[in-house]
Amino acid sequence: MLEHEPNDELRKTAKRAAGLGLPHEQIGALIGISDKTLRKYYAPELALGKAQASARIAQTLFNKAEKGDTTAMIWWTKAQMGWGETNTTKIANPDGSAIEGFQIVFKNAESSGS
Repeated sequence: MLEHEPNDELRKTAKRAAGLGLPHEQIGALIGISDKTLRKYYAPELALGKAQASARIAQTLFNKAEKGDTTAMIWWTKAQMGWGETNTTKIANPDGSAIEGFQIVFKNAESSGS
């Protein structure tokens, strides 16, 4: 069995495919090697391709948010700043007063005659 020999064109293919988000198995198939061989010879290209693509997308999102794109701004605040929605439900008596205590009873469907 011949040893795989990477070249510049194959490195570009691996990097480009990783940047597009293809799984290692598919990138290996494009090059004609197993995903194990791919990781052995192309680890830097796999990491760099994905990182560069993520950086481009992040920059585009950031630019849109800076220009006032509300959706981009909301996504940024949630993903990068930890912001999010909080829903609160308050339970009260019919007159609005606080409930002092309550009891929850779970009925077994078998014993309820259903």
